[in-house]
Amino acid sequence: MSLTLPTTSQPAVSKAQALSARWATSAVFFANGMVMATWVVRVPSVQGALQLSPATVGIALLGMSVGSLLAMPQTGHLAARYGTRRVTVTAGVLMMLALILPFLAPNLWLLFAALSLLGAGNGVMDVAMNAQGVAVERWLAKPVMSSFHAAYSLGNLAGAGLGSLLLGWHLGSVSHALLITLSMSAVVLLAGAKLLPKRADEPDREPEPDAPPEYAPSQAAPANSSSVNPSNPNTLIWMLGLLCFLGMMGEGSLGDWSGLYSKQVLSLSGAALGAAYTAFTLAMTVGRVFGDGWRSRYGDQRVVMTGALLSGAGLCAGLLTLNPSLMVLGSLVFGLGVANVVPVLYGTVGKVLAGHGIARVATIGYAGFLTGPPLIGFVSQLSSLRWGMTLIALSLLLVGLLTPRVYRRLSER
Repeated sequence: MSLTLPTTSQPAVSKAQALSARWATSAVFFANGMVMATWVVRVPSVQGALQLSPATVGIALLGMSVGSLLAMPQTGHLAARYGTRRVTVTAGVLMMLALILPFLAPNLWLLFAALSLLGAGNGVMDVAMNAQGVAVERWLAKPVMSSFHAAYSLGNLAGAGLGSLLLGWHLGSVSHALLITLSMSAVVLLAGAKLLPKRADEPDREPEPDAPPEYAPSQAAPANSSSVNPSNPNTLIWMLGLLCFLGMMGEGSLGDWSGLYSKQVLSLSGAALGAAYTAFTLAMTVGRVFGDGWRSRYGDQRVVMTGALLSGAGLCAGLLTLNPSLMVLGSLVFGLGVANVVPVLYGTVGKVLAGHGIARVATIGYAGFLTGPPLIGFVSQLSSLRWGMTLIALSLLLVGLLTPRVYRRLSER
């Protein structure tokens, strides 16, 4: 006579592990923001050291975009094979090491190559850490994506503040980069030990008993599903990818062009040049801090739609007149509205797609972040900087108008 003991399937991740992973993921986002801000603060130093013209600086900066766009499409395959934890940590450390290279470059073309490596590391890390964040949100069965992006914004602010302080102390660029590389590499390595393992990346479990139904595991589309079927993963990827592209195009462009708009159109100078960007950055950080609570209360669709329409309308209002105060106010409203558009869209992606699809949507979205600023410059060259800035507002208004249709299609799957 044999005795069969009852067995219970154990979840791949416990609630305690998921909570630890939440704070670890926040630390990784913070480190990424810190590194990117460090580079931005030191761009004038590199320009002066190599005696580059504004045009050649633009060529060098293109290297970062090229590196990111070439590397990001590979992230989905890497994450599927090794897991988002290993890819996030590896890409993060490589990115930190690559931060030093631009400050050692003796000429334009080696600077271009160095920035390509920095861009590649940042691109892979960006996709992988967002995919890790989506997995953490799924296992916690509650909105947390906005808090991760808030950590990135705080890293940006900390990096910019520390960079300005070290510039005032006349610390060299290489020493500054080495300090950030060592400290942020340590953060990524320590946090990496607490990130979710590969087995937790895919939604192959039953949701917690008290979890909202939208956090249930996603089901793959039938093999014979058509390309227009909303349950087809490719359809979902392109619908959500378009919204992310437009949202990140606006988010990435305002920071690059607000200072120039303040100088050339509003005729501001000195500290006033950065007022619009400062208002935008602070409002976006505050908005992300409260974003998860808004998602829980109002739902993904309403947060994305309202935020996009608010940001587009706010910036349009600021551009209608040549009043600097209204432009600062418009930038503040824009930052508050756009703050949660992309984080919430990533959270939605995690509810309806597996890890490989998340990487593809993030890649499409990041392409908007990289191509938006040059597009604004092209439009400004053809017409005026004011019309170029208007394109930023229009991109978010379009997100607001398309969001109900996209979410309606998602509800049909």
